Amino acid sequence: MSTRADTEPSTLPELTAAERVRSVLARAISLSLTTDGQSYDLIGMHTVGRKGRITLHARPDSPLAAQVATAPRGSLAALLEFTDIAPTAVRDRVRARVTVSGWLAPAEAGDGDGHIDGSGRLRLDTARVTLRTSAGAVEVGLDEVALAAPDPLAVEEAAMLTHLADAHEDMVAHLLTLAGPRLPQGAVRVLPFALDRHGITVRCEYGDAGQCDLRLLFPSTARDAAEAGEQVRRLLTAPGRCPHREHPSHP
Repeated sequence: MSTRADTEPSTLPELTAAERVRSVLARAISLSLTTDGQSYDLIGMHTVGRKGRITLHARPDSPLAAQVATAPRGSLAALLEFTDIAPTAVRDRVRARVTVSGWLAPAEAGDGDGHIDGSGRLRLDTARVTLRTSAGAVEVGLDEVALAAPDPLAVEEAAMLTHLADAHEDMVAHLLTLAGPRLPQGAVRVLPFALDRHGITVRCEYGDAGQCDLRLLFPSTARDAAEAGEQVRRLLTAPGRCPHREHPSHP
């Protein structure tokens, strides 16, 4: 494992904005929907297709389906918001927000003949995608979203991080030693915060409500959950320090 603790942030591999969007969509089970004069909180009522297309599964007799059915020109302007929340009990759990705007219309029958299938399924014809993180907001191109894939750990990340926090506190604490002396001292709590194929992020919380996120780069890219677990073990057993980045907040 490299011991380049002073690795420049730009050289550390990261998910692209489009990959982050697709990862948030892949693990989201709920969303907030805003239409003209109406707001809905939808739980377990959407799916995301292979190219990132969002389909809502409303009951045919629901207010949302009726609103779409009576919309001018057969489509309804809509704004969908997905909130990416850390699975562990850190102070500020919102990691990202993805907003997707476009037009909702009744889905067509699977035979492609253009007839409405009558199931209450609503397709979203996407116009704009925005990713908001602590670093700011960025508009992500529709072609980029369609071509990107979710991180291979996106769906299993929550289970892996909660297991690490609940059963392996010693391992989490040991990860901090990989940062060397650059990490601020005096943390009152340390929890795993995020995980992707390139590395793991640990959040250090301080008594004054300040916090610092430490991202540790894996020795090798993980292709699935099993490989990610192995990469964490390699981090803990390899000599020296590893490439990392600190993200202080609330100084």
